[in-house]
Amino acid sequence: MTKALIVVDVQPTFCEGGELGVEGGNAVAERIADYVNAHRSEYAYIATTQDWHIEPGAHWSAEPDFVDTWPKHGAAGTPNAELHPAIKALIIHHHFKKGQYSAAYSGFEGIEDNTDRIQTREEVAAEQSAGKTLANALKAAGVSRVDVVGIAESHCVKDTALDAGKLGFEVTVFADLTVPVSEELGVAARKQMTAAGITLAESR
Repeated sequence: MTKALIVVDVQPTFCEGGELGVEGGNAVAERIADYVNAHRSEYAYIATTQDWHIEPGAHWSAEPDFVDTWPKHGAAGTPNAELHPAIKALIIHHHFKKGQYSAAYSGFEGIEDNTDRIQTREEVAAEQSAGKTLANALKAAGVSRVDVVGIAESHCVKDTALDAGKLGFEVTVFADLTVPVSEELGVAARKQMTAAGITLAESR
């Protein structure tokens, strides 16, 4: 069984001090880094995802409802949209940027982009059409099992894990390597993931 690790949206924008900072985000970043350093050899494929918003339309709002609309965050080309320093230091080679011109929660909505360019709508659409997606990358690597970690459990981690399951992968989310926006939303996310057949486990 060939296994992949997806590190979802571990960016300063979602950690303490960021525009949508989640309590415990920085600690989760450090724990993920420790895990990758200890277990890298177990994975055939490792990828990160990032919110990389250029002009995401109504996803950004001056009066956000924190359900469908949010304060400005993950702005492409800004330091807070970069990978968290603990993750950047891992030298992971596959990076999927998402939400350039729309809302995007799942890493499977992104395209592989290992640069920090600000792509045009046409460039993003062309990359999508060319199949530079996470689903295709995992299939090309012969992956059958996916482990998902990152921020936030209640949003992008959940949606990435659910999409992986829909695509036929065996999915595990490591509970100690993710953190929700709130405990209430975390409970709801865990129920939804469990109902979809996703395994929730500890990383050790």
